Amino acid sequence: MSHTYNNIIARFKTKRLLVVGDIVLDRYIKGSVSRISPEAPVPVVLQEESFFTPGGAANVANNLRGLGAQVTLVGKIGKDTEGGILKKELERRRITTAGIFADGRMDTIFKTRIIARHQQVVRLDRETRLDPKDDKLKAAKIIPFIRRNFSKFDAVIISDYGKGIVDAGLLSAVRSLAGEHKIPVVVDPKLEDLRGYGRVTCITPNKKEAETALSVIPEETRRRYGIRSARLDSQEDIKVNGRGLLAYLGIQSLLLTLGEHGMYVFELGKPPFPIATRAQEVYDVSGAGDTVISVFALSLAAGANQRRAADIANHAAGIVVGKMGAVAVGLDELKAALDHP
Repeated sequence: MSHTYNNIIARFKTKRLLVVGDIVLDRYIKGSVSRISPEAPVPVVLQEESFFTPGGAANVANNLRGLGAQVTLVGKIGKDTEGGILKKELERRRITTAGIFADGRMDTIFKTRIIARHQQVVRLDRETRLDPKDDKLKAAKIIPFIRRNFSKFDAVIISDYGKGIVDAGLLSAVRSLAGEHKIPVVVDPKLEDLRGYGRVTCITPNKKEAETALSVIPEETRRRYGIRSARLDSQEDIKVNGRGLLAYLGIQSLLLTLGEHGMYVFELGKPPFPIATRAQEVYDVSGAGDTVISVFALSLAAGANQRRAADIANHAAGIVVGKMGAVAVGLDELKAALDHP
């Protein structure tokens, strides 16, 4: 690992990050299959172990804690058993939960995955959709909490899973505070029109999200920004259309994640910067986006430029896709990966 990277990693434990977004409780049930059910043509999974882990924005926070950063997580849970389990899981990992508020009108977002022999058999989701216009808790507690505590943080991650926490009012408040305190804001997007996030530091779409964002831009506007199509299939498509999307958004940078094809960093006034994938074997891509945004934002907070931050995040993603389930990357694992380019 280079001296520069070593200095960046060494600062991780001194950084304080705010994670705002949709909080999920994940449950994994693992077992084995030896027969097909006589009741229906489905496998019978004999349960061998079951455990809970933080998911969604909570998985982003968990990744940050795994790398030594201090983390405050902001969002909502229900007044239910699952909400209590989730808070205990977060507190056990020493993630600050003072910004998590319980809403009696909703269930805690809860995802159960049944896995047999490293293969996911089925996923069961439970969630409650509330009318965003009737979300009094956000205005009364969540945004005031962010305002009161914002001066403590070195970077902000917006983890948008499209479940209702992230909206125009919250984004406006965070952007205003970030501008005042001069700290980076990095967004993992769910909106189709990425302009909805405003002038943030960086947005980190995957290929599908970026192509969707390109497709909703009017054709005349695309031509004005040099965007040839809504596709990112070839290297030339990625370079040209990615650069045009960045110009259209008017933000500092765009980190495009392309799975087995690695990443591209786009910065205003600079040529596109490709980063080859680090993954040796891919078992499970769930949680990879959470890993990328957590390591990228933490590296920025620790003084890395956009390209170095993306490279460090790429090494972390290469580790996590080689494991089953959404798991946090450890600091020693990341150091070892960076030591073997």
